[in-house]
Amino acid sequence: MVGDVGDAVGDEDDSSSGNGDAGLEVAKLRELFRTAFSHAPLGMAIVDPSGAIVIANDSLSQVTGHSTDELAQRTIPELMVPADRELEADQRRCLLDGDVSSFQASVRLQRADESPVWVALAASGDGAAAPTTLTYQFQDISERRELEVRLRYLVDHDLLTGLFNRHRFEQELTSQVQRHRRFDEGGAVVMIDLDGFKAVNDHFGHAVGDELLRALSASLRQRSRATDVLARLGGDEFAVLLPAADRKTVDVVATELVALVRRQVSVLGNEQARVTASVGVALFDNLGEGEMLALADAAMYAAKDSGGDRFVVFDPHDPRPPHSRQAGEASRLRRALADDRFVLYCQPVWNLAERRIEMHELLIRMRDETGDRLISPNAFLYAAERFGLIAAIDTWVVSQAVRLIAAQAREGRRHVLSVNLSGRSVGDPAVDAHIDRELRDSGIDPSCLVFELTETAAIGNIEAAIAFSQRLQSRGCRFALDDFGAGFASFYYLKRLPFDFLKIDGDFVRGLPGHAVDQLVISAIVTIARGMGKQTIAEFVTGKETGDLLMASGVDHVQGFHIGRPVPVEKVLAALPA
Repeated sequence: MVGDVGDAVGDEDDSSSGNGDAGLEVAKLRELFRTAFSHAPLGMAIVDPSGAIVIANDSLSQVTGHSTDELAQRTIPELMVPADRELEADQRRCLLDGDVSSFQASVRLQRADESPVWVALAASGDGAAAPTTLTYQFQDISERRELEVRLRYLVDHDLLTGLFNRHRFEQELTSQVQRHRRFDEGGAVVMIDLDGFKAVNDHFGHAVGDELLRALSASLRQRSRATDVLARLGGDEFAVLLPAADRKTVDVVATELVALVRRQVSVLGNEQARVTASVGVALFDNLGEGEMLALADAAMYAAKDSGGDRFVVFDPHDPRPPHSRQAGEASRLRRALADDRFVLYCQPVWNLAERRIEMHELLIRMRDETGDRLISPNAFLYAAERFGLIAAIDTWVVSQAVRLIAAQAREGRRHVLSVNLSGRSVGDPAVDAHIDRELRDSGIDPSCLVFELTETAAIGNIEAAIAFSQRLQSRGCRFALDDFGAGFASFYYLKRLPFDFLKIDGDFVRGLPGHAVDQLVISAIVTIARGMGKQTIAEFVTGKETGDLLMASGVDHVQGFHIGRPVPVEKVLAALPA
Protein backbone atom coordinates (compact mmCIF):
# COMPACT_ATOMS: atom_id res chain seq x y z
CA MET A 1 0.00 0.00 0.00
CA VAL A 2 1.20 3.55 -0.72
CA GLY A 3 0.68 5.43 2.50
CA ASP A 4 0.58 9.01 1.21
CA VAL A 5 -1.90 10.32 -1.30
CA GLY A 6 0.57 12.97 -2.43
CA ASP A 7 3.09 10.28 -3.37
CA ALA A 8 0.31 8.29 -5.03
CA VAL A 9 -0.31 10.99 -7.61
CA GLY A 10 3.41 11.39 -8.43
CA ASP A 11 4.39 14.67 -6.71
CA GLU A 12 7.98 15.75 -7.34
CA ASP A 13 10.51 16.86 -4.70
CA ASP A 14 10.17 20.62 -4.63
CA SER A 15 13.36 21.26 -2.59
CA SER A 16 15.40 21.48 -5.80
CA SER A 17 13.61 24.63 -6.81
CA GLY A 18 15.51 26.67 -4.25
CA ASN A 19 12.35 28.66 -3.64
CA GLY A 20 11.23 28.20 -0.05
CA ASP A 21 7.95 30.10 -0.48
CA ALA A 22 7.02 28.03 -3.51
CA GLY A 23 7.85 24.88 -1.55
CA LEU A 24 5.57 25.94 1.29
CA GLU A 25 2.79 26.69 -1.18
CA VAL A 26 3.11 23.27 -2.79
CA ALA A 27 3.10 21.65 0.65
CA LYS A 28 -0.16 23.45 1.46
CA LEU A 29 -1.69 22.27 -1.80
CA ARG A 30 -0.61 18.71 -1.04
CA GLU A 31 -2.24 18.89 2.39
CA LEU A 32 -5.43 20.36 0.92
CA PHE A 33 -5.54 17.50 -1.60
CA ARG A 34 -4.95 14.92 1.13
CA THR A 35 -7.77 16.39 3.23
CA ALA A 36 -10.17 16.68 0.29
CA PHE A 37 -9.41 13.13 -0.83
CA SER A 38 -9.74 11.60 2.64
CA HIS A 39 -12.94 13.38 3.61
CA ALA A 40 -14.69 13.57 0.24
CA PRO A 41 -18.35 12.49 0.47
CA LEU A 42 -17.87 10.44 -2.73
CA GLY A 43 -15.89 7.23 -2.82
CA MET A 44 -12.51 7.94 -4.42
CA ALA A 45 -9.51 5.87 -5.48
CA ILE A 46 -6.18 6.51 -7.19
CA VAL A 47 -5.65 3.73 -9.73
CA ASP A 48 -2.66 2.67 -11.80
CA PRO A 49 -2.94 1.81 -15.54
CA SER A 50 -3.51 -1.89 -14.79
CA GLY A 51 -6.58 -1.04 -12.69
CA ALA A 52 -4.86 -1.74 -9.35
CA ILE A 53 -6.00 0.52 -6.53
CA VAL A 54 -3.10 2.54 -5.12
CA ILE A 55 -5.07 4.25 -2.38
CA ALA A 56 -8.77 4.67 -1.51
CA ASN A 57 -10.65 6.94 0.85
CA ASP A 58 -13.04 6.19 3.72
CA SER A 59 -16.17 6.93 1.62
CA LEU A 60 -15.27 4.16 -0.83
CA SER A 61 -14.74 1.87 2.17
CA GLN A 62 -18.26 2.67 3.35
CA VAL A 63 -19.74 1.98 -0.09
CA THR A 64 -17.98 -1.37 -0.57
CA GLY A 65 -17.71 -2.65 3.01
CA HIS A 66 -13.95 -3.21 2.55
CA SER A 67 -11.39 -1.38 4.70
CA THR A 68 -9.07 1.07 2.97
CA ASP A 69 -6.19 -1.37 3.50
CA GLU A 70 -8.18 -4.16 1.84
CA LEU A 71 -9.07 -1.89 -1.06
CA ALA A 72 -5.38 -1.07 -1.65
CA GLN A 73 -4.78 -4.78 -2.29
CA ARG A 74 -7.47 -5.06 -4.96
CA THR A 75 -8.08 -3.96 -8.53
CA ILE A 76 -11.09 -2.04 -9.81
CA PRO A 77 -12.29 -5.04 -11.87
CA GLU A 78 -12.15 -7.24 -8.73
CA LEU A 79 -14.53 -4.82 -6.99
CA MET A 80 -17.09 -4.99 -9.79
CA VAL A 81 -19.70 -7.60 -10.57
CA PRO A 82 -18.43 -9.82 -13.44
CA ALA A 83 -21.04 -8.54 -15.93
CA ASP A 84 -19.73 -4.93 -15.68
CA ARG A 85 -15.98 -5.60 -15.78
CA GLU A 86 -15.60 -5.51 -19.56
CA LEU A 87 -17.29 -2.08 -19.76
CA GLU A 88 -14.86 -0.59 -17.24
CA ALA A 89 -11.82 -2.22 -18.90
CA ASP A 90 -12.79 -0.86 -22.34
CA GLN A 91 -13.30 2.67 -21.00
CA ARG A 92 -10.00 2.57 -19.04
CA ARG A 93 -8.17 1.50 -22.20
CA CYS A 94 -9.62 4.46 -24.12
CA LEU A 95 -8.56 6.77 -21.29
CA LEU A 96 -4.97 5.44 -21.30
CA ASP A 97 -4.75 5.62 -25.11
CA GLY A 98 -5.80 9.28 -25.05
CA ASP A 99 -9.04 8.66 -26.97
CA VAL A 100 -11.02 10.29 -24.14
CA SER A 101 -10.03 12.55 -21.26
CA SER A 102 -12.64 11.06 -18.89
CA PHE A 103 -15.55 8.67 -18.83
CA GLN A 104 -18.73 8.08 -16.84
CA ALA A 105 -20.83 4.96 -16.41
CA SER A 106 -23.41 3.35 -14.12
CA VAL A 107 -21.95 0.07 -12.83
CA ARG A 108 -22.35 -2.38 -9.97
CA LEU A 109 -19.72 -2.93 -7.30
CA GLN A 110 -19.68 -6.12 -5.27
CA ARG A 111 -19.65 -5.37 -1.55
CA ALA A 112 -17.69 -7.34 1.00
CA ASP A 113 -20.84 -9.35 1.80
CA GLU A 114 -21.11 -10.10 -1.97
CA SER A 115 -24.26 -8.00 -2.40
CA PRO A 116 -24.27 -5.66 -5.44
CA VAL A 117 -24.52 -1.89 -5.12
CA TRP A 118 -25.17 0.48 -8.03
CA VAL A 119 -22.74 3.40 -8.33
CA ALA A 120 -22.18 6.28 -10.73
CA LEU A 121 -18.53 5.95 -11.81
CA ALA A 122 -16.52 8.92 -13.10
CA ALA A 123 -12.86 8.44 -14.07
CA SER A 124 -10.18 10.79 -15.41
CA GLY A 125 -6.43 10.77 -16.07
CA ASP A 126 -3.68 12.89 -14.55
CA GLY A 127 -3.49 15.24 -17.53
CA ALA A 128 -0.52 13.59 -19.21
CA ALA A 129 -0.65 12.28 -22.78
CA ALA A 130 0.02 8.80 -21.37
CA PRO A 131 -1.49 8.87 -17.86
CA THR A 132 0.39 7.03 -15.12
CA THR A 133 -2.36 7.48 -12.53
CA LEU A 134 -6.14 7.62 -12.83
CA THR A 135 -8.69 9.10 -10.44
CA TYR A 136 -11.91 7.11 -9.93
CA GLN A 137 -14.99 8.52 -8.17
CA PHE A 138 -17.94 6.41 -7.05
CA GLN A 139 -21.37 7.74 -5.98
CA ASP A 140 -23.82 5.32 -4.40
CA ILE A 141 -27.00 5.53 -6.54
CA SER A 142 -28.70 2.38 -5.22
CA GLU A 143 -31.76 4.32 -3.96
CA ARG A 144 -32.11 6.08 -7.30
CA ARG A 145 -31.84 2.79 -9.19
CA GLU A 146 -34.43 1.23 -6.88
CA LEU A 147 -36.77 4.13 -7.66
CA GLU A 148 -36.16 3.76 -11.41
CA VAL A 149 -36.91 0.04 -11.25
CA ARG A 150 -40.04 0.82 -9.25
CA LEU A 151 -41.23 3.37 -11.79
CA ARG A 152 -40.63 0.99 -14.71
CA TYR A 153 -42.58 -1.66 -12.82
CA LEU A 154 -45.50 0.72 -12.25
CA VAL A 155 -45.91 1.36 -15.98
CA ASP A 156 -47.17 -2.21 -16.46
CA HIS A 157 -48.29 -3.46 -13.05
CA ASP A 158 -51.09 -2.96 -10.55
CA LEU A 159 -49.56 -1.71 -7.32
CA LEU A 160 -51.90 -3.53 -4.93
CA THR A 161 -51.76 -7.03 -6.41
CA GLY A 162 -48.58 -7.09 -8.50
CA LEU A 163 -50.54 -8.33 -11.52
CA PHE A 164 -50.40 -6.65 -14.91
CA ASN A 165 -52.59 -3.53 -15.21
CA ARG A 166 -55.17 -2.79 -17.92
CA HIS A 167 -52.60 -1.02 -20.12
CA ARG A 168 -50.26 -4.02 -20.22
CA PHE A 169 -53.11 -6.53 -20.54
CA GLU A 170 -54.45 -4.75 -23.61
CA GLN A 171 -50.95 -4.81 -25.14
CA GLU A 172 -50.69 -8.56 -24.53
CA LEU A 173 -54.17 -9.09 -25.95
CA THR A 174 -53.30 -7.14 -29.10
CA SER A 175 -50.20 -9.28 -29.58
CA GLN A 176 -52.15 -12.51 -29.07
CA VAL A 177 -54.95 -11.44 -31.43
CA GLN A 178 -52.35 -10.80 -34.15
CA ARG A 179 -50.78 -14.20 -33.47
CA HIS A 180 -54.19 -15.87 -33.70
CA ARG A 181 -54.82 -14.27 -37.09
CA ARG A 182 -51.48 -15.54 -38.35
CA PHE A 183 -51.45 -19.07 -36.93
CA ASP A 184 -55.14 -19.71 -36.06
CA GLU A 185 -54.12 -21.28 -32.75
CA GLY A 186 -57.21 -20.37 -30.73
CA GLY A 187 -57.38 -18.55 -27.43
CA ALA A 188 -59.83 -16.80 -25.13
CA VAL A 189 -60.31 -13.74 -22.93
CA VAL A 190 -61.74 -14.28 -19.45
CA MET A 191 -63.30 -11.46 -17.40
CA ILE A 192 -63.79 -11.96 -13.64
CA ASP A 193 -65.98 -9.67 -11.54
CA LEU A 194 -66.40 -10.32 -7.81
CA ASP A 195 -69.94 -10.67 -6.50
CA GLY A 196 -70.52 -8.95 -3.16
CA PHE A 197 -67.14 -7.25 -2.93
CA LYS A 198 -68.69 -3.86 -2.12
CA ALA A 199 -70.42 -5.42 0.88
CA VAL A 200 -67.03 -6.69 2.11
CA ASN A 201 -65.57 -3.19 1.90
CA ASP A 202 -68.60 -1.63 3.59
CA HIS A 203 -68.77 -4.18 6.42
CA PHE A 204 -65.09 -4.97 7.11
CA GLY A 205 -63.32 -1.91 5.71
CA HIS A 206 -61.03 -1.34 2.75
CA ALA A 207 -58.01 -2.94 4.46
CA VAL A 208 -59.77 -6.32 4.54
CA GLY A 209 -61.01 -5.78 0.98
CA ASP A 210 -57.46 -5.08 -0.19
CA GLU A 211 -56.17 -8.17 1.61
CA LEU A 212 -58.85 -10.26 -0.09
CA LEU A 213 -57.78 -8.92 -3.49
CA ARG A 214 -54.11 -9.67 -2.78
CA ALA A 215 -54.89 -13.21 -1.59
CA LEU A 216 -57.09 -13.85 -4.62
CA SER A 217 -54.34 -12.59 -6.94
CA ALA A 218 -51.85 -15.00 -5.36
CA SER A 219 -54.31 -17.88 -5.85
CA LEU A 220 -54.83 -16.91 -9.50
CA ARG A 221 -51.07 -16.99 -10.06
CA GLN A 222 -50.78 -20.46 -8.53
CA ARG A 223 -53.41 -22.01 -10.79
CA SER A 224 -52.31 -20.29 -14.01
CA ARG A 225 -50.25 -21.81 -16.78
CA ALA A 226 -46.91 -20.21 -17.58
CA THR A 227 -48.35 -18.84 -20.83
CA ASP A 228 -51.47 -17.30 -19.27
CA VAL A 229 -51.61 -13.52 -18.77
CA LEU A 230 -53.23 -12.22 -15.56
CA ALA A 231 -54.30 -8.66 -14.90
CA ARG A 232 -56.29 -6.54 -12.50
CA LEU A 233 -58.27 -4.15 -14.66
CA GLY A 234 -59.41 -2.04 -11.73
CA GLY A 235 -61.53 -2.29 -8.59
CA ASP A 236 -62.70 -5.89 -8.21
CA GLU A 237 -62.36 -6.74 -11.91
CA PHE A 238 -59.70 -9.16 -13.17
CA ALA A 239 -58.88 -10.59 -16.59
CA VAL A 240 -57.09 -13.69 -17.85
CA LEU A 241 -55.74 -14.20 -21.36
CA LEU A 242 -55.62 -17.88 -22.38
CA PRO A 243 -53.41 -18.30 -25.46
CA ALA A 244 -53.99 -21.34 -27.67
CA ALA A 245 -57.02 -22.50 -25.67
CA ASP A 246 -59.89 -24.45 -27.20
CA ARG A 247 -63.47 -24.63 -25.91
CA LYS A 248 -62.78 -27.69 -23.75
CA THR A 249 -59.83 -25.98 -22.05
CA VAL A 250 -61.87 -22.81 -21.57
CA ASP A 251 -64.69 -24.69 -19.80
CA VAL A 252 -62.20 -26.37 -17.45
CA VAL A 253 -60.41 -23.10 -16.62
CA ALA A 254 -63.64 -21.14 -16.09
CA THR A 255 -65.01 -23.84 -13.78
CA GLU A 256 -61.78 -23.76 -11.76
CA LEU A 257 -61.85 -19.96 -11.53
CA VAL A 258 -65.39 -19.87 -10.17
CA ALA A 259 -64.51 -22.55 -7.59
CA LEU A 260 -61.25 -20.80 -6.67
CA VAL A 261 -62.97 -17.50 -5.88
CA ARG A 262 -65.71 -19.29 -3.95
CA ARG A 263 -63.05 -20.84 -1.68
CA GLN A 264 -61.21 -17.55 -1.12
CA VAL A 265 -61.76 -16.21 2.40
CA SER A 266 -60.35 -13.31 4.42
CA VAL A 267 -60.65 -13.60 8.19
CA LEU A 268 -61.14 -10.66 10.55
CA GLY A 269 -61.46 -11.66 14.17
CA ASN A 270 -64.26 -14.19 14.38
CA GLU A 271 -65.80 -13.11 11.05
CA GLN A 272 -65.06 -14.26 7.54
CA ALA A 273 -65.21 -12.15 4.38
CA ARG A 274 -66.22 -14.24 1.40
CA VAL A 275 -67.13 -13.46 -2.22
CA THR A 276 -68.07 -15.29 -5.40
CA ALA A 277 -67.34 -14.52 -9.03
CA SER A 278 -69.20 -13.82 -12.23
CA VAL A 279 -66.98 -14.99 -15.08
CA GLY A 280 -67.39 -14.14 -18.76
CA VAL A 281 -65.41 -15.71 -21.58
CA ALA A 282 -65.00 -14.75 -25.23
CA LEU A 283 -63.32 -17.14 -27.68
CA PHE A 284 -61.01 -15.77 -30.37
CA ASP A 285 -62.69 -15.51 -33.77
CA ASN A 286 -60.84 -12.96 -35.92
CA LEU A 287 -62.19 -10.10 -33.82
CA GLY A 288 -60.32 -7.00 -32.71
CA GLU A 289 -59.07 -6.73 -29.14
CA GLY A 290 -61.72 -4.12 -28.30
CA GLU A 291 -64.48 -6.43 -29.49
CA MET A 292 -63.00 -9.32 -27.53
CA LEU A 293 -63.06 -7.33 -24.29
CA ALA A 294 -66.59 -6.07 -24.92
CA LEU A 295 -67.91 -9.58 -25.61
CA ALA A 296 -66.17 -11.08 -22.58
CA ASP A 297 -67.59 -8.21 -20.53
CA ALA A 298 -71.09 -8.88 -21.87
CA ALA A 299 -70.75 -12.58 -21.04
CA MET A 300 -69.61 -11.69 -17.53
CA TYR A 301 -72.68 -9.51 -17.00
CA ALA A 302 -74.85 -12.33 -18.31
CA ALA A 303 -73.34 -14.55 -15.58
CA LYS A 304 -74.02 -11.84 -12.99
CA ASP A 305 -77.63 -11.42 -14.17
CA SER A 306 -78.08 -15.15 -13.72
CA GLY A 307 -77.18 -14.90 -10.04
CA GLY A 308 -73.38 -14.87 -10.14
CA ASP A 309 -71.05 -17.62 -8.90
CA ARG A 310 -70.95 -19.06 -12.43
CA PHE A 311 -69.46 -18.52 -15.88
CA VAL A 312 -70.90 -17.78 -19.32
CA VAL A 313 -68.98 -18.36 -22.55
CA PHE A 314 -69.66 -16.19 -25.57
CA ASP A 315 -69.13 -18.43 -28.55
CA PRO A 316 -69.04 -16.49 -31.85
CA HIS A 317 -70.84 -19.42 -33.51
CA ASP A 318 -73.67 -19.39 -30.96
CA PRO A 319 -76.83 -17.98 -32.64
CA ARG A 320 -77.89 -16.49 -29.26
CA PRO A 321 -74.99 -14.23 -28.15
CA PRO A 322 -75.42 -12.32 -24.87
CA HIS A 323 -76.02 -8.90 -26.39
CA SER A 324 -79.19 -8.45 -24.32
CA ARG A 325 -77.09 -7.37 -21.35
CA GLN A 326 -75.55 -4.56 -23.38
CA ALA A 327 -78.93 -3.37 -24.59
CA GLY A 328 -80.38 -3.57 -21.07
CA GLU A 329 -77.48 -1.63 -19.54
CA ALA A 330 -77.77 1.14 -22.12
CA SER A 331 -81.53 1.33 -21.59
CA ARG A 332 -81.07 1.58 -17.82
CA LEU A 333 -78.67 4.51 -18.18
CA ARG A 334 -80.96 6.34 -20.61
CA ARG A 335 -83.87 5.95 -18.19
CA ALA A 336 -81.74 7.28 -15.33
CA LEU A 337 -80.91 10.36 -17.39
CA ALA A 338 -84.53 10.88 -18.42
CA ASP A 339 -85.80 10.40 -14.84
CA ASP A 340 -83.10 12.65 -13.34
CA ARG A 341 -81.86 9.88 -11.03
CA PHE A 342 -78.26 11.03 -10.85
CA VAL A 343 -77.18 12.73 -7.62
CA LEU A 344 -74.01 14.52 -6.54
CA TYR A 345 -71.87 13.97 -3.48
CA CYS A 346 -68.81 16.02 -2.68
CA GLN A 347 -65.57 15.52 -0.77
CA PRO A 348 -63.42 18.30 0.70
CA VAL A 349 -59.88 19.09 -0.47
CA TRP A 350 -57.81 20.51 2.39
CA ASN A 351 -55.11 23.17 1.93
CA LEU A 352 -52.26 22.03 4.21
CA ALA A 353 -50.42 25.35 4.43
CA GLU A 354 -53.50 27.49 5.11
CA ARG A 355 -55.34 24.77 7.10
CA ARG A 356 -58.66 25.28 5.37
CA ILE A 357 -60.90 23.66 2.79
CA GLU A 358 -59.70 24.78 -0.64
CA MET A 359 -62.42 23.17 -2.76
CA HIS A 360 -64.80 20.23 -3.04
CA GLU A 361 -64.61 17.43 -5.59
CA LEU A 362 -67.97 16.44 -7.06
CA LEU A 363 -68.68 12.71 -7.12
CA ILE A 364 -71.62 11.24 -9.02
CA ARG A 365 -73.98 8.50 -7.85
CA MET A 366 -77.06 6.95 -9.50
CA ARG A 367 -80.29 5.98 -7.74
CA ASP A 368 -81.78 2.65 -8.70
CA GLU A 369 -85.25 2.54 -10.21
CA THR A 370 -86.89 2.11 -6.80
CA GLY A 371 -85.05 5.14 -5.43
CA ASP A 372 -83.97 3.13 -2.37
CA ARG A 373 -80.36 2.39 -3.26
CA LEU A 374 -77.42 4.42 -4.54
CA ILE A 375 -75.27 2.85 -7.25
CA SER A 376 -71.55 3.72 -7.20
CA PRO A 377 -69.93 5.24 -10.32
CA ASN A 378 -67.75 2.15 -10.81
CA ALA A 379 -70.91 0.23 -11.62
CA PHE A 380 -72.11 2.46 -14.47
CA LEU A 381 -69.47 4.87 -15.82
CA TYR A 382 -67.60 2.22 -17.80
CA ALA A 383 -70.90 1.13 -19.38
CA ALA A 384 -71.77 4.76 -20.11
CA GLU A 385 -68.48 5.16 -22.00
CA ARG A 386 -69.05 1.94 -23.91
CA PHE A 387 -72.60 2.89 -25.00
CA GLY A 388 -71.79 6.51 -25.92
CA LEU A 389 -73.75 8.04 -23.01
CA ILE A 390 -70.85 9.48 -21.03
CA ALA A 391 -71.03 12.91 -22.70
CA ALA A 392 -74.64 13.31 -21.50
CA ILE A 393 -73.60 12.44 -17.94
CA ASP A 394 -70.55 14.72 -18.00
CA THR A 395 -72.53 17.70 -19.31
CA TRP A 396 -75.17 17.09 -16.61
CA VAL A 397 -72.47 17.27 -13.93
CA VAL A 398 -71.01 20.44 -15.46
CA SER A 399 -74.44 22.10 -15.43
CA GLN A 400 -74.99 21.14 -11.80
CA ALA A 401 -71.55 22.41 -10.80
CA VAL A 402 -72.14 25.76 -12.50
CA ARG A 403 -75.58 26.04 -10.85
CA LEU A 404 -74.09 25.38 -7.39
CA ILE A 405 -71.24 27.85 -7.88
CA ALA A 406 -73.66 30.53 -9.09
CA ALA A 407 -76.01 29.94 -6.13
CA GLN A 408 -73.13 30.38 -3.68
CA ALA A 409 -71.94 33.53 -5.50
CA ARG A 410 -75.38 35.07 -5.04
CA GLU A 411 -74.96 34.50 -1.30
CA GLY A 412 -71.62 36.29 -1.42
CA ARG A 413 -69.51 33.15 -1.14
CA ARG A 414 -66.77 31.91 -3.43
CA HIS A 415 -67.05 28.13 -3.72
CA VAL A 416 -64.61 26.09 -5.86
CA LEU A 417 -65.79 22.76 -7.28
CA SER A 418 -63.85 20.19 -9.28
CA VAL A 419 -65.54 18.07 -11.93
CA ASN A 420 -64.26 14.74 -13.26
CA LEU A 421 -64.47 14.32 -17.03
CA SER A 422 -64.22 11.11 -19.01
CA GLY A 423 -61.48 10.79 -21.61
CA ARG A 424 -64.30 10.29 -24.15
CA SER A 425 -65.61 13.81 -23.45
CA VAL A 426 -62.26 15.42 -24.18
CA GLY A 427 -62.29 16.56 -27.77
CA ASP A 428 -66.08 16.14 -28.07
CA PRO A 429 -67.29 19.39 -29.70
CA ALA A 430 -70.70 19.07 -28.03
CA VAL A 431 -69.16 18.89 -24.54
CA ASP A 432 -66.86 21.80 -25.31
CA ALA A 433 -69.75 23.92 -26.58
CA HIS A 434 -71.84 23.01 -23.52
CA ILE A 435 -69.10 24.17 -21.12
CA ASP A 436 -68.70 27.42 -23.05
CA ARG A 437 -72.45 28.07 -23.00
CA GLU A 438 -72.77 27.36 -19.26
CA LEU A 439 -69.92 29.73 -18.42
CA ARG A 440 -71.30 32.48 -20.65
CA ASP A 441 -74.91 32.22 -19.49
CA SER A 442 -74.17 31.88 -15.76
CA GLY A 443 -71.54 34.60 -15.46
CA ILE A 444 -69.70 32.66 -12.73
CA ASP A 445 -66.03 33.19 -11.94
CA PRO A 446 -64.45 30.52 -14.21
CA SER A 447 -61.61 29.92 -11.75
CA CYS A 448 -64.18 28.37 -9.40
CA LEU A 449 -64.51 25.48 -11.84
CA VAL A 450 -61.70 22.89 -11.91
CA PHE A 451 -61.84 20.10 -14.49
CA GLU A 452 -60.14 16.78 -13.68
CA LEU A 453 -58.88 14.35 -16.28
CA THR A 454 -57.08 11.13 -15.40
CA GLU A 455 -53.48 10.69 -16.46
CA THR A 456 -54.25 7.59 -18.53
CA ALA A 457 -57.11 9.32 -20.35
CA ALA A 458 -54.93 12.35 -21.09
CA ILE A 459 -52.06 10.28 -22.47
CA GLY A 460 -54.45 8.08 -24.45
CA ASN A 461 -55.54 11.14 -26.45
CA ILE A 462 -52.71 13.55 -25.78
CA GLU A 463 -53.32 16.07 -28.58
CA ALA A 464 -57.01 16.40 -27.72
CA ALA A 465 -56.16 16.69 -24.01
CA ILE A 466 -53.66 19.48 -24.69
CA ALA A 467 -56.12 21.43 -26.86
CA PHE A 468 -58.97 20.88 -24.40
CA SER A 469 -57.01 22.02 -21.33
CA GLN A 470 -55.68 25.05 -23.21
CA ARG A 471 -59.24 26.08 -24.10
CA LEU A 472 -60.37 25.66 -20.50
CA GLN A 473 -57.53 27.79 -19.20
CA SER A 474 -58.14 30.46 -21.83
CA ARG A 475 -61.66 30.77 -20.43
CA GLY A 476 -60.31 31.12 -16.90
CA CYS A 477 -61.08 27.60 -15.70
CA ARG A 478 -58.45 25.39 -14.07
CA PHE A 479 -57.30 21.90 -14.91
CA ALA A 480 -56.15 18.98 -12.74
CA LEU A 481 -54.31 15.86 -13.92
CA ASP A 482 -55.86 13.09 -11.82
CA ASP A 483 -54.35 9.74 -10.72
CA PHE A 484 -50.90 11.03 -11.60
CA GLY A 485 -48.25 8.31 -11.46
CA ALA A 486 -50.60 5.47 -12.40
CA GLY A 487 -48.66 4.85 -15.59
CA PHE A 488 -45.49 6.88 -15.14
CA ALA A 489 -45.03 7.18 -18.87
CA SER A 490 -46.66 10.58 -18.28
CA PHE A 491 -43.57 12.41 -16.97
CA TYR A 492 -42.66 12.89 -20.63
CA TYR A 493 -45.97 14.63 -21.33
CA LEU A 494 -45.94 17.05 -18.39
CA LYS A 495 -44.09 19.72 -20.36
CA ARG A 496 -46.84 19.63 -22.99
CA LEU A 497 -49.95 19.45 -20.82
CA PRO A 498 -51.12 22.77 -19.36
CA PHE A 499 -52.45 22.02 -15.88
CA ASP A 500 -52.86 23.71 -12.49
CA PHE A 501 -52.95 20.69 -10.15
CA LEU A 502 -51.32 17.25 -10.10
CA LYS A 503 -53.43 14.76 -8.16
CA ILE A 504 -51.10 12.01 -6.94
CA ASP A 505 -52.39 8.50 -7.57
CA GLY A 506 -53.84 6.99 -4.39
CA ASP A 507 -51.75 3.81 -4.68
CA PHE A 508 -48.72 5.85 -3.58
CA VAL A 509 -50.59 7.32 -0.61
CA ARG A 510 -52.41 4.36 0.97
CA GLY A 511 -49.34 2.66 2.43
CA LEU A 512 -47.14 5.74 2.70
CA PRO A 513 -46.02 5.46 6.38
CA GLY A 514 -44.46 2.03 5.81
CA HIS A 515 -43.09 2.41 2.31
CA ALA A 516 -39.89 4.41 1.72
CA VAL A 517 -40.09 4.13 -2.09
CA ASP A 518 -43.61 5.61 -2.18
CA GLN A 519 -42.27 8.51 -0.09
CA LEU A 520 -39.50 9.02 -2.65
CA VAL A 521 -42.00 8.93 -5.53
CA ILE A 522 -44.22 11.56 -3.87
CA SER A 523 -41.21 13.79 -3.13
CA ALA A 524 -40.18 13.51 -6.80
CA ILE A 525 -43.67 14.45 -8.01
CA VAL A 526 -43.80 17.43 -5.63
CA THR A 527 -40.36 18.62 -6.80
CA ILE A 528 -41.40 18.42 -10.46
CA ALA A 529 -44.74 20.15 -9.84
CA ARG A 530 -43.14 22.97 -7.85
CA GLY A 531 -40.46 23.41 -10.49
CA MET A 532 -43.27 23.97 -13.00
CA GLY A 533 -45.13 26.35 -10.68
CA LYS A 534 -48.00 23.88 -10.12
CA GLN A 535 -49.74 22.54 -7.02
CA THR A 536 -50.18 18.96 -5.80
CA ILE A 537 -53.12 17.11 -4.29
CA ALA A 538 -52.80 13.74 -2.54
CA GLU A 539 -55.89 11.51 -2.45
CA PHE A 540 -56.84 8.59 -0.16
CA VAL A 541 -55.45 10.14 3.04
CA THR A 542 -56.85 7.89 5.78
CA GLY A 543 -54.80 8.86 8.84
CA LYS A 544 -52.83 11.59 10.59
CA GLU A 545 -49.44 9.92 10.05
CA THR A 546 -50.01 9.89 6.29
CA GLY A 547 -51.07 13.54 6.38
CA ASP A 548 -47.95 14.52 8.34
CA LEU A 549 -45.68 12.72 5.86
CA LEU A 550 -47.40 14.43 2.93
CA MET A 551 -46.97 17.83 4.57
CA ALA A 552 -43.28 17.08 5.19
CA SER A 553 -42.93 16.12 1.51
CA GLY A 554 -44.32 19.51 0.47
CA VAL A 555 -47.72 18.35 -0.86
CA ASP A 556 -50.08 21.34 -1.10
CA HIS A 557 -53.50 19.73 -0.63
CA VAL A 558 -54.94 16.48 0.70
CA GLN A 559 -58.26 14.67 0.55
CA GLY A 560 -59.55 11.38 1.85
CA PHE A 561 -61.58 9.88 4.69
CA HIS A 562 -59.24 11.45 7.29
CA ILE A 563 -60.15 14.89 5.92
CA GLY A 564 -63.80 14.20 5.12
CA ARG A 565 -65.96 11.51 3.59
CA PRO A 566 -68.15 12.13 0.52
CA VAL A 567 -71.53 13.50 1.58
CA PRO A 568 -74.55 14.81 -0.36
CA VAL A 569 -73.70 18.16 -1.86
CA GLU A 570 -76.77 19.86 -0.35
CA LYS A 571 -75.59 18.96 3.16
CA VAL A 572 -72.19 20.55 2.52
CA LEU A 573 -73.67 23.73 1.09
CA ALA A 574 -76.06 24.07 4.01
CA ALA A 575 -73.14 23.90 6.45
CA LEU A 576 -71.04 26.59 4.74
CA PRO A 577 -70.56 29.76 6.80
CA ALA A 578 -72.57 32.76 5.74
